[in-house]
Amino acid sequence: MVRCKIRYEGALRCELEHEKSGVRVNTDAPVDNHGKGESFSPTDLMSVATAACMTTIMGIYAQEHHLDIHGLWAETTKEMSANPRRIARITVEMHVPLPANSPHVPALQECARSSPAMRSLNPDIEVPLIWHWEG
Repeated sequence: MVRCKIRYEGALRCELEHEKSGVRVNTDAPVDNHGKGESFSPTDLMSVATAACMTTIMGIYAQEHHLDIHGLWAETTKEMSANPRRIARITVEMHVPLPANSPHVPALQECARSSPAMRSLNPDIEVPLIWHWEG
């Protein structure tokens, strides 16, 4: 079990604290929703957490198969819907330092698609995955 604390700081900002490590992250409401957009919004964190979870599960696979994917990186684009206001789409672009013909490609793609974050998202959220094999 993981415990985190969230403290509302006022002006639509929160401080999030990971209890075990003490690491803190701030959120701010986006400009299009009454905020200043000076930090991650809570929905921004959802989109980057989704990609970070995919990347982590791919890293576990790589460790188990003695595969070097150091330098793998991802980029997310989050799109909101207006009514109701919610995340409509999280586009994830994965840049993987392996050639497209690597025998590990299908397994790595499955790691991303079946990551815990992906399994936890509402199925109404579209999550297109774009792969860039750069090895």
